[in-house]
Amino acid sequence: MSTSTWLEVALNGPWGRARQPNIPLTVDAIVAEGVACAEAGAAIVHVHAYDTQSGRQHDDWQTYARIIEGVRARVDAIVYPTIPFPGALGDASTMTGAERYGHTAELAKRGLLEWSVVDPGSCNIVGDEEVAGDAPGLLYVNPDEHIRAGMALAANHGFHPGFAIYEPGFLRLGAAYEARYRDAPPAVYRFMFSDAYRFGFPPRVWALDAYLALLAECRPGAPWMVAGLRVDVSPLTAAVVARGGHVRVGLEDAPHGDARSNLDWVNAARAAIEGAGGALADAPTVRAALAQVDKGVPPVA
Repeated sequence: MSTSTWLEVALNGPWGRARQPNIPLTVDAIVAEGVACAEAGAAIVHVHAYDTQSGRQHDDWQTYARIIEGVRARVDAIVYPTIPFPGALGDASTMTGAERYGHTAELAKRGLLEWSVVDPGSCNIVGDEEVAGDAPGLLYVNPDEHIRAGMALAANHGFHPGFAIYEPGFLRLGAAYEARYRDAPPAVYRFMFSDAYRFGFPPRVWALDAYLALLAECRPGAPWMVAGLRVDVSPLTAAVVARGGHVRVGLEDAPHGDARSNLDWVNAARAAIEGAGGALADAPTVRAALAQVDKGVPPVA
């Protein structure tokens, strides 16, 4: 069991203000909220960069660099970016792996990355409203070539891959990629729950335990956390703390139209973690814990 709980805040996500009115979009606003959340106990800050004129995600490495350096100039936190997704200004479905991870490569070359997103699988992200209205959902596309591009960068530059586990198969495939790219630092497995979308599992303790049983079989000892989209994972907090896991909150993950701020989510998560008997880890503690993770995954046959 972990001796402390990592708290991550995902500040904005790809939604735009039509779906999530309170997200920060400008560099200054993102930095300010990242700093405030880190000071409140979030050791890890996840961000999406935006084109402020269009109000849409725009994965420009220079914008990410300004955000990362801006937060780190004021607090010690692990700050990491996302990757393009279908519908963003760079449509992932038409990109090569090198193109999709171009901004990641530039940040890594400059020593600005400790973690980055490498999601090991593709899935449909569809809500009840799309089903009822015969409207299209989102196909979240991560071809093999893209995953390999991300893992190769992690191996070459020494950053931790962050695996968002939308479906159980993502976990199995992520473990296989860890075994293949043995020079990459250990990955962090983030179990993605949702109430409103129909991927994966809802936020239930039985679902958490199912993921943990699979993780123990495929990648024993790997660090893990709970998160999701359009969801409140706080009912899982006591189980997460008891089982040695970690927690992500924030307006990327929250139900759409949520009235709370990122700082509200962090303060509530901190109270829930401490109420469950946990203690928050700071960024140096997270780094030290990751340095102790056993990378003894079996080789791919």
